[in-house]
Amino acid sequence: MQKPVEIADFVTLTPTAEVDKARHGWRAKCLQRLIRLDLPVPRTVALPADTVRAIAAGQVFDAQALAAVFGPEMLVSVRPSPENPEWGGPGTVLNVGMNDDMHAVLSNTHGSEAADALYLRFVQLYSIHVARLDPDMFQQEPGPGSLEAALDAYEEETDERFPQSGARQLAEVLRSMARAWEGTTARLLRQAKGAPPDAVLGLLVQEMALGIGPGLSGSGTIQFVDGVTGGPQITGRFRGQSQGRKAAVETLYLTRDPRGASLEEADAKVFDTLKEFGARCRVKLREEMQIEFTIESGEVHVIDAVRVPRSSRAAVRIAVALAQDEVISREDALLRVEPRAITELLHYQVDPRAPRDVLARGIAASPGAATGKIVFSAAAAQASAARDEPCILVRRETSPEDIRGMHAAVAVLTERGGMTSHAAVIARGLGLPCIVGAEIEINGRERQFRGPKGRIFREGDTITLDGTNGEVLVGAAEMLEPALDDGFRTLLHWADLVRDIGVRANADTPDDARTALMFEADGIGLARTEHMFFDEDRLTVMREMIFADSPEDRRTALDRLLPMQRADFLMLFELMKGEPVCIRLFDPPLHEFLPHDREGMRELAEALDRPLSEVTRRVEALSEYNPMLGMRGVRLGVTVPEIYDMQARAIFEATVEAIRRGAEVVPEIMIPLVSASREVEIVKTRIDAVAAAVRTETKANFTYRLGVMVETPRAALRAGEIAEHAAFLSFGTNDLTQMTYGLSRDDAGRFMSTYVNQQVYSEDPFHILDVEGVGELLLIGAGRGRGARPDITISVCGEHGGNPESIAFCRAAGFDYVSCSPFRVPVARLAAAHFALLAPRGRAVP
Repeated sequence: MQKPVEIADFVTLTPTAEVDKARHGWRAKCLQRLIRLDLPVPRTVALPADTVRAIAAGQVFDAQALAAVFGPEMLVSVRPSPENPEWGGPGTVLNVGMNDDMHAVLSNTHGSEAADALYLRFVQLYSIHVARLDPDMFQQEPGPGSLEAALDAYEEETDERFPQSGARQLAEVLRSMARAWEGTTARLLRQAKGAPPDAVLGLLVQEMALGIGPGLSGSGTIQFVDGVTGGPQITGRFRGQSQGRKAAVETLYLTRDPRGASLEEADAKVFDTLKEFGARCRVKLREEMQIEFTIESGEVHVIDAVRVPRSSRAAVRIAVALAQDEVISREDALLRVEPRAITELLHYQVDPRAPRDVLARGIAASPGAATGKIVFSAAAAQASAARDEPCILVRRETSPEDIRGMHAAVAVLTERGGMTSHAAVIARGLGLPCIVGAEIEINGRERQFRGPKGRIFREGDTITLDGTNGEVLVGAAEMLEPALDDGFRTLLHWADLVRDIGVRANADTPDDARTALMFEADGIGLARTEHMFFDEDRLTVMREMIFADSPEDRRTALDRLLPMQRADFLMLFELMKGEPVCIRLFDPPLHEFLPHDREGMRELAEALDRPLSEVTRRVEALSEYNPMLGMRGVRLGVTVPEIYDMQARAIFEATVEAIRRGAEVVPEIMIPLVSASREVEIVKTRIDAVAAAVRTETKANFTYRLGVMVETPRAALRAGEIAEHAAFLSFGTNDLTQMTYGLSRDDAGRFMSTYVNQQVYSEDPFHILDVEGVGELLLIGAGRGRGARPDITISVCGEHGGNPESIAFCRAAGFDYVSCSPFRVPVARLAAAHFALLAPRGRAVP
C-alpha cells in the first residue's frame, strides 16, 4: 500500500514560510511576497511539486487534513503554480467546497440569487474538468431552475449525487489538475514555450474572496502602466456585483470616464487603496504589477499579482523609468530588455490590437511594417514615389538593378530568397520592411500575384507588409509609430557605458551614414562602393568602362567616375566627423552592371553607339557559370587594376579635402575576397603608389590603414601570412558561410526550413553564425592573424554582426568590433552590454 502524502508537505503561506520558486512555483513565491508587503491576501496553502507529482501518480493523500486548514465552511480556489509563468498550466477551479449546506449559508448571507450562481459555476467546472462529462450538458445560464438542472445532469451521468464533501471535492480537483499537467498534450505545449521536459507544477489552495455583498462588491484587475506604450496609465477592468436585482453584474471603468460609471467615483477610498497597493508592489517587488482583486462590501482582497504583460516599447520605457526612480539599477534595467525586442522600436509596427487579414506568410527578413500599393518593377516604384504614393515592390527576387526601386518603395516582398538574399540584406540596410520566400506566385506578364488561398492581387492593390512577423496583410493595417524616445536613447547610453566590444554600421550611402549616426554607431565598418555605381548617371559611364578595349580607354571612362566617387567619400568622411570609415573596394562581377534581356541590350547599344551584335557578344563573354566564385573582388583588382587605382585616388583626394576642412580622417581601405597573401601584396603596392602620388600632387600628408575582408576559407587558414600586409582583418561571414557550406545564400531559403525542421542544421547558418564550423574558421583566422601581428584589428562585418548570439561569440573570441546594418546597431549595442554584464572579460571598448 502506498504511503499517504503527509500534511507536512503542504505549506501555509506566511511571511516566514519556507517557499521555494523551484519547488512551489512562481505564483506561490509571488503571493508570499505580497503577504510580506502586508497586502490582504486570503489564506493560501502551497502544495510543492513533488507532492503534486505524487498525487498525479495516484498516491493517497490526506485531503481531509488539508480541508481542515480552511475550517468547516471551506470555500476555496485551486490555482496552478509552475516555476515559470510562461509555461501555462491547468485552469483555475473556483468555489471548491460548494455544496448544499454552503449554498444554504450563502443564501442567508448573500441572497439566493448569488448563492445559485456560485454553486452553478462550480458544478459546471467540476463536471467538465474533473468528472470529464460532456460540456454540452452543462451550458446552463444563471437563472431560475438552472442549478437544479445542472445537479440533475450530473447525477444522471454519474449515477451518484453531486459530491457534498468538501474534502472529496478538493482531492478530486487536485488530482485532475495534477494529471492534466502530466498529459502528453500539455507537455508538448509547454515544451514549445521553452519548458524543460521534466518541468514541474506546484498547486495553490486559496480561500475564496467572493466579491459579493450588500455594499460595493465585485472583482477585477488593475495595472498602472499601459502595456503597449509603457506610459503611466491606470487600466484594467472591474465587474461590480450587487444584491436584490436581476442584473447582478455591472462593468465599471476604473477611473472617471465620460462613457460611464467608474470605480473611482463609486468608492474613492477603495480606489486609493488599490493605487497604494500598486505603488507598494512597484517599489518592493521592483516591477510594474497587474493586481487581481476582489471587493466585498468595500473591503479589498488581493487574489494574485503578475508582471504587467508588455510590448517591447513598453518594456524599454518601464525598465528605464524604474531605474530613473532608483527602484532598480541601470544594469538591471539593461538586462530586463531583450536586445532583439528593441527592433520593434525602430520602425512602424502593426498595432497588435488591430485585426489582421493574412493573405500570405514568408521569411521575416527585415523588421517593421508599411502599407502601400503593389508595384512589380523598379521603374514603377520610382514613378509611384514621384507621385508621393507609397508602394511595395514585389519581385520574384531582387538584383542590383532593383536598388533604385527599393529606395523608392516603402517595403519589399519577394517570392524567393532567404535571410541573406539580395533583397533581405539591402532592405535591412535601408531599414525597409521585407519579406522573402513568401508563399505567393507572381505572374509578371499579368502584373499580379496569387496567394496560397487562391486570392489574386494586382498592381495598384493596397497591402501591408509586417516584416517583423513575416505576414502579408490585406489592405491598410493600423500602425504604431517608431518609439525612438528619451527612454530608448537613455537605455542605449547606459549600454555604451558597460559594453566592451565596438559596434559599427554597414553604410554605403550618405543616408545610411546618417542612420548610423542616429543610432550612434562607433563608425562605418563596411562601405560597399559598388552600390554607388547604380545611379543612372554613373551606370552608363560604368558600362563604357566595361566595354573599353584597352587600359587607357578604361582609365578615360574611370576618370569620369573619379569626381563622383571622391564626392561620395568626402560626404561620408564629413558626416562621420572623425569616426572610422572602412571602405571596401569594388567587389561584384562586372556582368551585374549589364542588361540581360534583349530590350536592355538594344538600349545599351544605342547609348554606347555600338552594334547590337557587339553588345550581345560582350554580355555573353562576361557571363559566368558561378558568378559568386568568378571574376570579382580582388581578382578584378589584380586583372583590371585601373578600377582600384581610381577608387584609391578618390579616397585619398577626399581624405585631403576633409582634412583641409578640419576633419580628422584616417581612411580604412578593405580588399575583398582575398585567398592568397600575394593578392594583397599586388594591390597594396599599387595603392601605396597612388597614395604617394596624391601626397605629391596635393602637398598634403595623410595616413590610411589597409586591411583584408576574410571571406574565403583559405584566407582564414592563411591569415598569418595575410596579416603581414594588413592592419586589420574583417570577416565577411555571409560569403564565408556560403563557401564553407557550399550553399548559395540566395537559393538556400528554398530548402533551409526543411533542413532545420529535420535538425540537419540547428539553425539557418545565414541567420545564426555557425560557431562550430564557420566559427572555427574565425577562431583560426583570428589566432593566426594575431600570432603574426599582435596589434592587428579583428572584426566581423557580415550580417551576423547584428545577431546577439554571434556578438557573444565574437566578444568571447576577443574581436575588436562587429559591424552590421544601421538598423541593427541598437540591437548590437544592447546585446554587447548584456554579455559584458553577464560575463565580464576585462577588455576596453576599442
